[in-house]
Amino acid sequence: MTAFTLPSTHGRVVTVLGGGVLGRRIACAWAASGFDVTIRDPSAEQRIAAKHYCDTSMPQYSDSSRRGTVRAVEDMAASVSDAWLVIEAVPEKLPLKISTFAELETLAPGDAILCSNSSSLKSRDMVGGLRPQTRRRVLNMHYYMPPGNRIVELMTDGETDERIFPFLVERLREIGMHPFVARKESTGLIFNRLWAAIKREVLNILAEEVSTPEEVERMWKEMYVNNHSGPVAMMDAVGLDTVSFIEQHYIDEGG
Repeated sequence: MTAFTLPSTHGRVVTVLGGGVLGRRIACAWAASGFDVTIRDPSAEQRIAAKHYCDTSMPQYSDSSRRGTVRAVEDMAASVSDAWLVIEAVPEKLPLKISTFAELETLAPGDAILCSNSSSLKSRDMVGGLRPQTRRRVLNMHYYMPPGNRIVELMTDGETDERIFPFLVERLREIGMHPFVARKESTGLIFNRLWAAIKREVLNILAEEVSTPEEVERMWKEMYVNNHSGPVAMMDAVGLDTVSFIEQHYIDEGG
């Protein structure tokens, strides 16, 4: 098996597969800071809308004096032929993602980093039929909703070359994103696991008629929007012994 080499970005493009609401925002984030971008979408309407969004929205993403170019194409092979980074933002359907990565293995350059924007599907589940040398350059790269939310989560497919992570963290910081790396594979990555617990309990509170949607919203905003501490710091402030006693009570009562 040949050694993996990190790709050069010089004279090459970032390719985003999918020009929908999130795909065009991902593309704009890179182009606004000087990277040339190709958007691939089979829909002519989406291609036009995605390019228009990028051409008119770059100042929201960066005040860089250097802007990248944006082109939108229909043909998959043409979109990835000179890519150093490919980010799939296609619909959240596993068979479609599996077939997309199979195409990328054939069409993209052998050193291109191949990313899935999925937050609910592990990239491991998309690459089982690929060659080992391809699986080493595949990972999750989950964006939220830039420019308002600039968090990007990175996660291995179980075989991703470790050198890719600091390389991508540096590139993402260059374009004003805030990267976080999951230390191991995790369905939902980092934040969506946290959010899953929150929304589950909100739904339980409402289903049990303990409170109303309006009261939950007001309480949440007062407690968290104006509080600049994160959940770990808040537990430290309460005291971990107290946190432990509270959690044990919940376990005793609810099983």
